[in-house]
Amino acid sequence: MPRLDPSALAALGDERLGAAEKGLPARAAGSTVRDFLATTPSLDEFWTPLLVLDRAALRHNARVIQHWAGSRGLELMPHGKTTMAPELWQLQLEAGATGLTLATPGQVRAARAFGADSVQLANAFVAPAALAWLAAELEDPGFAFCCWADSVATVDAMERGLAETGAAASLPRPIDVLVELGAPGGRTGARTVGEAVEVARRVTASPVLRLAGVAGYEGSLGHDRSPESLGAVHDYLDALRALFDVARDLAADARDDVTAPVLSVGGSAYLDLVAETVAPVVAAARDSGEAARVVVRSGASLVHDEGFYRGISPLEGELTAAMRGLARVVSHPEPGLALLDAGKRDLPYDEGLPVPLDVAAGVGAALAQAAGVVPGAGRLADASVSAMNDQHAFLRAHGALPVAVGDVVALGLSHPCTAFDKWRFVPMVEGGGSDTVVGLVRTLF
Repeated sequence: MPRLDPSALAALGDERLGAAEKGLPARAAGSTVRDFLATTPSLDEFWTPLLVLDRAALRHNARVIQHWAGSRGLELMPHGKTTMAPELWQLQLEAGATGLTLATPGQVRAARAFGADSVQLANAFVAPAALAWLAAELEDPGFAFCCWADSVATVDAMERGLAETGAAASLPRPIDVLVELGAPGGRTGARTVGEAVEVARRVTASPVLRLAGVAGYEGSLGHDRSPESLGAVHDYLDALRALFDVARDLAADARDDVTAPVLSVGGSAYLDLVAETVAPVVAAARDSGEAARVVVRSGASLVHDEGFYRGISPLEGELTAAMRGLARVVSHPEPGLALLDAGKRDLPYDEGLPVPLDVAAGVGAALAQAAGVVPGAGRLADASVSAMNDQHAFLRAHGALPVAVGDVVALGLSHPCTAFDKWRFVPMVEGGGSDTVVGLVRTLF
């Protein structure tokens, strides 16, 4: 089972906290993380604004998404860039994930520093200095790695970068490459299956690369569950499966080993369509013994949310939001307007603004009162966050807001992918409304 280095994880507890750490109580400064947690800190000691994690919810979600994947014959390599938190990566590896997906060479290097031995870079890898570093890492026979390429130019750049740095001559084994299929007007990826096949042929001709399969991201094709979005995603997934069939034959002709070709797919929004589309690939591999790996990369499912993914995930009802925002009322200039001390530098806002859940006098009390409260319920059911500045959120209601200056508001959040990058340490409580902090999750942004 892939794991991270226990000593590297343990060393996170030796980090010394400083006065500049956002949200931490003043008394934490000078203590190590381990020593501070040994004092059984209460959330009420923490300063607002604050992002808080729920450990019970995280563990629950890790089990849910792992069972979902495993019961369908799929591997899970969760997208670690969502949290960039080794402690949370380890949680999913222990639940059964077969590796990590990451988004940049720098993130791969960070993961390797923590002993990650199975990594997929869901991106091109073309920077010469980074390629030279990767070549050295591939000397470790236990390190499984692959990256994406969406054009012949990408392949050319990889070969050129390896040659320029001298890494090509000493490369211990070829770099595994997945050919990425995109869509017109979308993000990265070859625009047609035909173009992608040409990329695959170019990879098989390379002396320093190896065709390992295909990859794609269906999440960029839709933003809701309208018939139009579902149709676009379904058509794309069909095309990706067709590309996989071609690439599998090309890879088999080009090499004499028995490594199973990879079909890498799946964000967090359209997992049901992914499972439906790749089911024949899984069944064929199972029934015929023909090697194939279908890898899903769901990154948001571990944390889930009370916004975008709550509205679009097919696993809503099984997953539960594991993050909350806490912000204090610092101004109440009009009956229907209050200003909170959390802004764009503190909480995610790109896929929906925070949703007010409940209000209380203290930080821990606000979290406890909001436990189990869903958006649209509680005392703030008629309120909403209408806008955010860098350090303020505008809480509005048509009538009088039931808040006072100094109150703390619990906020449901949307889009975990842009929540963690705003924090170095994220306090984690046990769950169920507990205000005892049992962890400080360290991020590597």
